[in-house]
Amino acid sequence: MTEPLRIAFVPGVSPDKWSRIWRERFPRLPLELALVEEAEQRLVLDEGRADMVFVRLPLDQDGLHLIPLYEEQPVVVVAKDHPAAAYDEVPLADLADEQLVAGEVPGWAELATATPLDFPEMTWKDAFEVVGSGTGMVIVPMSVARLHHRKDVVHRPVVGVPPTRVGLAWPLGVDDPRLEEFIGVVRGRRANSSRSETGLRPATGKAGEKKPARKAPAKPVGGRSAAGAAKKTGARKASGDKRRTPPARKRRR
Repeated sequence: MTEPLRIAFVPGVSPDKWSRIWRERFPRLPLELALVEEAEQRLVLDEGRADMVFVRLPLDQDGLHLIPLYEEQPVVVVAKDHPAAAYDEVPLADLADEQLVAGEVPGWAELATATPLDFPEMTWKDAFEVVGSGTGMVIVPMSVARLHHRKDVVHRPVVGVPPTRVGLAWPLGVDDPRLEEFIGVVRGRRANSSRSETGLRPATGKAGEKKPARKAPAKPVGGRSAAGAAKKTGARKASGDKRRTPPARKRRR
């Protein structure tokens, strides 16, 4: 399999950790990452432009496998001088007279009191620019707010909006052992896990693993090696043990 494993992800998702583990574990199996807008998260799978996608729910799951991964904190993004900037969190009901620039918020139609303006469809980046100019607000996951942060806007947790969820999706009926291995990486499965039955062999050893340090040689004693010092010391002891034989006396006649 020489073709790379193609992983797409929506804004706010950070797949770097999983891609790093993959490259350490399977250095000979290339992996490509591609950012896609939420509006295309299903389309890239249907058109075969990606093998797997980190998606933001809700999503039409017909014909797909999907593993929920984690939830995201919703926040409201407003201009820096907006009254909501003075609070640690904002109830959704307190925003009822605001203009929702982009996106959908559960229950907003029943709650909103202001006549909605006819905003054109726009990306989150463009929506943040509109909010920064002092017009309206957006409610997005905190990860998206951090991704598109600007000096002229602030974000605060909003109470009364359910959290969004991020999941990993791929088409039904695809027989590719790399998909199962990538799922294992995302779920934190170890390389030598017995659950891995794909036949793909992870690389032995971990990238960056430190080799055991060699024992340092004995420090020289007085400029000589320890062995040499011991040898010379032993020689001194040996010479010190020798007894001197007194000279023979001449006999008088």
